[in-house]
Amino acid sequence: MQPNDVKALLEARIENVDFHIQGEGCNFQVVAVGDVFAELSRVKAQQLVYSALNDEIRSGALHAISIRTYTPAQFEAAAGNAQG
Repeated sequence: MQPNDVKALLEARIENVDFHIQGEGCNFQVVAVGDVFAELSRVKAQQLVYSALNDEIRSGALHAISIRTYTPAQFEAAAGNAQG
């Protein structure tokens, strides 16, 4: 799989979230940004993204997935901290 494949799967399965994907083969890093995460604990937010890829993980098409979730405000703050 390619990053664009993973992004397309996630966008089709979770609405109103922006996904930033890095990686190759079956190992990917997923950054998900959306207001939906404001209402969820960190664990529940990661489970939401993970469950959207469950079929691909079970089949072996995806193996190692790292997931970070943010609200838009959290993402902006994290980006600001990374630049400073």
